[in-house]
This record gives sequence, C-alpha cells and structure tokens, in this order.
Amino acid sequence: MNNHSLAFLKQLLATPGPSGEEVAAGRVWRREAETFADRVYADVRGSSYAVLEGGAPRVLLAGHIDEIGVMVSYIDDDGFLWFSPIGGWDPQVLVGQRVRLLGRAGDVIGVIGKKPIHQMKSEEREKASKIEDLWIDIGAANRAEAEALVRVGAAGVIDAPIYDLPGGKVVSRSIDDRIGAFTVLEALRLLARDRPRATVAAVATSQEEITFAGARTAAFSFEPQVAIAVDVTFATDHPNADRKQYGNVRLGGGPVLSRGSANSPVVYDMLVAVAEREGIPYSVQINPRYTGTDADAIHIARGGVATGVVSIPNRYMHSPNEMIALSDVEHAARLIAAFVRSLGPETDFIPR
Repeated sequence: MNNHSLAFLKQLLATPGPSGEEVAAGRVWRREAETFADRVYADVRGSSYAVLEGGAPRVLLAGHIDEIGVMVSYIDDDGFLWFSPIGGWDPQVLVGQRVRLLGRAGDVIGVIGKKPIHQMKSEEREKASKIEDLWIDIGAANRAEAEALVRVGAAGVIDAPIYDLPGGKVVSRSIDDRIGAFTVLEALRLLARDRPRATVAAVATSQEEITFAGARTAAFSFEPQVAIAVDVTFATDHPNADRKQYGNVRLGGGPVLSRGSANSPVVYDMLVAVAEREGIPYSVQINPRYTGTDADAIHIARGGVATGVVSIPNRYMHSPNEMIALSDVEHAARLIAAFVRSLGPETDFIPR
C-alpha cells in the first residue's frame, strides 16, 4: 500500500464515527473521494457517495463507515455517566478502557469504571460484568460539571490508537468496518485510472451496526443492478478458532468470498473466476442463512440486486484492538476493480 493511501486509512480509522454519528468520518472519506471521483455527495441518513459516471450496469460498492460505540443514558449527582452500547459489545472488553465522547465543545475523555476486584466478594469475582454495572468517569465533581461537558445522548468510542505490527499488519479500533469503506474507495480509485463501462458508486454506508439504514437507502436511491458489500469477517488463524464452523480464514490469505443467503450465485461465480484469472488469493466462507452485512439489506432492494460479499479477515472483532493484514485490503480492492471492469450492458445476473 502506498504512503498516501496508508495515511488516508490511518486518518479514517482515527476519526470517531459510532453508528448514528458518522459525520466526521464521512467528511474525511468524501474529502479523499473528491480527488478522483466524478461526483461526491452525502445523503440524509449520513452515508457518503463517490460516483464514476458511465453506462450500464449500475454498480454499488458498499462498506459501512460506522463503528460500535457507547451512548450516555444518565448523569448522576456525583458526575458519573451511565451508558448503553451502540452495537454489539462484549462487556468484558469495556472494563477499564478509556473512551472518547463527542462532547458539547469537543471530545471528552473518560474512563469506564467498575468496582475494584479487591472489594468484590468471591461470588462477585466469578460473574461476568454487565453493561449496567459499568460507568464512565470524566473527572467531574458533580452533575453540573459533567453536564457542562456532555449531555445525555452523547455518543463515544473507545480511545484506542493505531499501531503498525510486523508483517504488514495494523491494529486499531473501528476496523469493523472503516476498512470496508476504505476498500470500496480504493477500488474506485483503481477504476478511475482505468475506467469501466459501468456506472459505479462507492458508498460509505451509515448505521450498519444497528439498522442497515445506510445500505437500505443507498440501494433504493442509486438503483444498482449489482452490488458488492465489503466488510470484515472472523479470521480463524488464532488459538481456539473453530475452522470446522467458520472455515480456514487467515490474515494475509486474501479476501474472503461469501457463499449463500444474500450472495448471488452468479456474482459469486464471477468473483471466483476473476480472482483466479488475476492470480488474487482468496478463501471462502459460507453464509447459509444471512451474512450479517449490508448485503442483507441491499439484495432485496426494489426488484432485487445481484449482490456479493467480499470480506477482510479480522482478528479480535468488536474490540479496541482489531487486527488485519494490509495485503488482504489491497487484494480485495484489486479483485473488486477487476470484477467491475468485466461488466457491461450484456452481463446477465439472473441465475439460469
């Protein structure tokens, strides 16, 4: 990955954007898109679009830009903040973490607190933490001090930095799925250099972690005939991974192609053919019921959209320290760009 794209990725990962509060991350994404797309805009649900104008078919490339987070539900008399999760948290991951809240006049740093282990009874030590037992301490002395900084309804994210690791890996919060929003824009960047026949929109969709709202509205308004949803998926190259259930997915093994449920068999076969023709490594995971991605909303929009899911292997999902290999991102962008270039007005997406 070149230095420019890597710097853009790190800025995108560092920018807080919990579901429903994607504004700042969306601005970063659109500013980069404006350097090469024909048209860039945002919609009322907070999704961002970058379009290359062309002919048929109309192609939607979707990666959600929101991340899991927290939302303040109550401020007590002593200035402590109580909160609810935005998206799916394992509460054990939250204990002792620093958080960055979107405050009244800027970011506010807090710490997620819990009763110290020294003060717990033996039976309490055996119990898993629950969200309702945790609080956020922003250092306020009372309710008035706290309310001067944040209000009920303020959203936030874990305050975790980005680190480069050996072997071309990075670790960060928000990789699920800021990396998808990044990948679709990188694919569009490749397509801008070698224009396809199709009209293509890369979309950084909003609220995937809670409602699929951005995917629903994007698929309805853009009216694609074919779509690729880019998300992360569980890597199974770590201790205790269940490869029999989740497949053999490794960091550095290339993008993961999904089979089943929302995935069009036509698009799946085309992606496999393109990957093998281009010499792009890949692996396969099954989704017999649903994908858990934007594809679940996109494939049933209007009269139906031929949809595929391309995923980036990810260790430690929904934690402050999600880990990916940058080579998988590059291979995914190449695969998507080559797939789009293979499309034309004559492409038939109906399974026969």
